[in-house]
Amino acid sequence: MKFRLTFLASLLGLVSACSPQASAAPTPLPPDYLPTVVALTGQAAFATASAMPPEFTPTVEALTTPTPTLEIPSPTPTLAAGFTEYAQIRFLSPGPMSSLTSPFIMNAIIASGESDKFQVDLLGEDGRVLQRFIQKLGRNPLGVFQRFEFTYEIRAVSEAGYIRVSTKDDFGRMQALNTLPVLLYSAGTPQVTPPGNIIYERIAMDGFKEKQPFFGGEVPLKGRIWPYNDQPFVVELISKEGKPLGSRILGINGIDTQPFETVIPYKVGEPTPARLTFRQDNPLLALSDPELGKLVYLYTIEVILNP
Repeated sequence: MKFRLTFLASLLGLVSACSPQASAAPTPLPPDYLPTVVALTGQAAFATASAMPPEFTPTVEALTTPTPTLEIPSPTPTLAAGFTEYAQIRFLSPGPMSSLTSPFIMNAIIASGESDKFQVDLLGEDGRVLQRFIQKLGRNPLGVFQRFEFTYEIRAVSEAGYIRVSTKDDFGRMQALNTLPVLLYSAGTPQVTPPGNIIYERIAMDGFKEKQPFFGGEVPLKGRIWPYNDQPFVVELISKEGKPLGSRILGINGIDTQPFETVIPYKVGEPTPARLTFRQDNPLLALSDPELGKLVYLYTIEVILNP
């Protein structure tokens, strides 16, 4: 009997020695050992990174909270239905009444006109030319994207400014002109407004098309107009030689969009191509350009005048 007990005790000891280690309770780490483990883990991570080949070098992107963009609303009004024709000279950036410092970038889409040439002027508040570009541009009725960098110097802390872009046709007549009002500062932080509705023409005519024929000595006009200011619009028929064949003056009631209707009389002896022109001046310009005068906006379309 004593021999059996001894044998059973030995057998149980052998079974315990062969049992898996996972069943054994983990040995707790000393309390002061945790910082050592963290340090060793960090050293191992840096050592692994430094041992990697260059193409596997890990990069760490800093997570930053996006800075909210201050969106300044456009000062232009919401246009009535019908103003859907894109302007031949379309300002994209900056928008109207943006606060700018030198240098600044202007982006625009420009249809050069049939002369394949256009002019860009940065004007001071009195109309003096601060910078001018005259460039060639292939004819594209949809316009071509253009980018300009303006640099200027002003004596005052700030002043009103204007970016004026103009084109001519193949007979040297004005074909399009558009003006962007801005604020010029000698120093400070620029604030750029969105373009708003200035991407559209300010003239919307009912039932009108390019090279439309007219008969009987009258050109009836009807549509809506969005004035640049409160000055009257001059509407003219201009011949290829630059001579006026007929004209009317449209009185303006404020600067909101408004309907217009008029008839321009003319007299010709044979079918005569002419350019129907809507133009408005800027009375705030003290200086007048020898060629562009004080023009602030001009829209034209070709017509055919018949006896």
